Amino acid sequence: MNQLLRNRVFVIVATADLLQQVGIWIRNMALLFYIMNQTNNDPTAVSLLTALEYLPIFVFSLIGGTFADRWNPKKTVILGDTLSAISMVVILALVSLGLWQAVFAATVVSAIVSQFSQPSSSVLFRKHVPAEQVGAAIGITQSLMSVFTIFGPIAGTFIYTQLGLQFSLIILFVIFLLAAFIQLFLPPSSREKTVEKRSAMEDLKGGIQYVIKHSNLRLIAGMFLLTGVAIGLTQPLDVFVTMERLGLPKEAVQWFVACEGVGMLVGGILAATITKWVERHRNNVITSTLILWSIITIIEVLSIFPLLTAGVRIISGVTTAFFQVVFSTLMIKEVQVEYIGRTNGVITPLLMGGILVGTLVSGFIVNSITLFGVYGLSAVLIMLCTILTAKLKVYGEGDNTREVESK
Repeated sequence: MNQLLRNRVFVIVATADLLQQVGIWIRNMALLFYIMNQTNNDPTAVSLLTALEYLPIFVFSLIGGTFADRWNPKKTVILGDTLSAISMVVILALVSLGLWQAVFAATVVSAIVSQFSQPSSSVLFRKHVPAEQVGAAIGITQSLMSVFTIFGPIAGTFIYTQLGLQFSLIILFVIFLLAAFIQLFLPPSSREKTVEKRSAMEDLKGGIQYVIKHSNLRLIAGMFLLTGVAIGLTQPLDVFVTMERLGLPKEAVQWFVACEGVGMLVGGILAATITKWVERHRNNVITSTLILWSIITIIEVLSIFPLLTAGVRIISGVTTAFFQVVFSTLMIKEVQVEYIGRTNGVITPLLMGGILVGTLVSGFIVNSITLFGVYGLSAVLIMLCTILTAKLKVYGEGDNTREVESK
């Protein structure tokens, strides 16, 4: 812990990520309520808002990952947050002119920019954080982000309900600008000059081939696609579960999101504390997490008691934290540094493509059938992922590279 806190790159990247998380939650809550007010609580409009968040990620993830491996990571993360800040000013101007539909662009722009900056953050972690500290670093970062998952929805709801959309956009501008400023203090970083001798298309193809040749990455890709659809089906419907199953106003969704944040905080701390044990029993941890995740998905839609729903959201947060810590550690430790951006760029579109499909159809499914059908389908898809996780291999340091070279 002390060694990580003395690591300047870790502290700066983690702080910038936390600021971005605050901005994301303020954006999410403000736009959710604003769109619902403008469309009279239309489920299709809400699912469209979520879809627009993931469509750019699906389209630009591979491109962003490829260029993250080629560009200077420090300059990339600074430019990304700066562009996000500028976009908030443009959208604020359009909304002030009466073009309320411009709020959809806030989600689109933020999603596009993140596909270039997030892989660069992973590159910085891989280059400057010792391999034996990666699991703990991710666990700590996950725990800190969970704090803002707790308070972010509350803050976002308060800012929007008390001060309105325009002030929310101003806050977003300040947050992204501050994140960019903090990252100016990162140490100089450059990419290998030999990379520039290859074209971007050659790098892109190389990233795809790297994933195909790596058995664990192939399994993770399939699992991410299934979980993406499962997440996409239910994510836009949380607010409707709050209103229809629990009989609460839509603003109450913030408290259940906060409960999940509490679970993520606990799960992140626990995962960071027992990181060595988690890595030794990785497959069992992932499989157990998926089974529990599937069960609580069903309980959430069946529950008519707010306290029960809050409880399962806490458990959901714990499972999500373990899921993220395990896979983030796996991706950083097993993937060669020159392929980190492209590997993320190949696998992330599958997750986001799944989420995109799920969000696009969730509104139509719930209007055609019921909430129960949507959540039941999501639970089944999550359970199917256990078939893939059972086949994951556990490698020693560098073994994954030898597997790739032997093929």
